[in-house]
Amino acid sequence: MSDNINDDNSPDTETDPATLAQEGSAIEAPEAQIAALVAERDSYHEKWLRSEAEMANLRNRTRREVEEARLYALQKFAADVAESAENLRRGLDALPKVEPGESPIVTKMRDGFESVERSFIAMLERHGVTAREAAGAAFDPNLHQAMAEQESTDQPPGTVLQAWSRVWLLNNRLLKPAMVVVSKAPARQDVPVEGG
Repeated sequence: MSDNINDDNSPDTETDPATLAQEGSAIEAPEAQIAALVAERDSYHEKWLRSEAEMANLRNRTRREVEEARLYALQKFAADVAESAENLRRGLDALPKVEPGESPIVTKMRDGFESVERSFIAMLERHGVTAREAAGAAFDPNLHQAMAEQESTDQPPGTVLQAWSRVWLLNNRLLKPAMVVVSKAPARQDVPVEGG
């Protein structure tokens, strides 16, 4: 007899449909498992990338908030100091004007106060507090507080005619607006038309 003879009692494994189905599912099972593991890996990788992005955003936001806190922590104090600088300027403006033959002590006092003001303003500027003159500039509601309007033919409407105080900024952020008088167009005077 030949070696390829099949025993009638044993099924032919190469042609038996049940065996082929089991082998196919055994082959599919590892492929399905691999696909499931790859999907799970991709899911974890995406979550990790999102977490890294969130952490980077958190670090940037925290750094920005700390920087803003450092720059603007003294905002209330700086506003009070700016008010003191304004009062010093008002005091200097209230001094009598220089006159020929005035007492040397008055001249020295005026020069001394002006020197104190220059030093005070320089100290404020070193710490990010700056003053800006408003007179003659176009009215900017972000920088100026209009206290009054005045008719003017010399200036276009919306120009600051007079500033009662300066604009104060802390690191280029508004600290105190300037109190200003703004020009407006003169009232039109209608000429009566004579008609008959």
